[in-house]
Amino acid sequence: MGKVVASFKVFPEDVDVSLEEIKKRIKENLPPEASIHKFEEEPIAFGLKAIIAHIILPEDVGGEMDKIENILSRIEKVSQVQFLMVRRV
Repeated sequence: MGKVVASFKVFPEDVDVSLEEIKKRIKENLPPEASIHKFEEEPIAFGLKAIIAHIILPEDVGGEMDKIENILSRIEKVSQVQFLMVRRV
């Protein structure tokens, strides 16, 4: 079974929100078939940073991108989630 890495940009509600806490909640809320490849932080403006979450998923499961995006958007202190790209590994 092939794997893909899907990248999502996760925006916190405020500059004072702990990015480490959001990263922890992302890991805790992922379904069993998904895992974190890595996190990156991207400066946005005025001290606000977004998290780029690179998530490994099975290639042959349909609807996973929407499922992951919904999970990420329901995490407390997250204001917005943006799907960036998907690529095979």
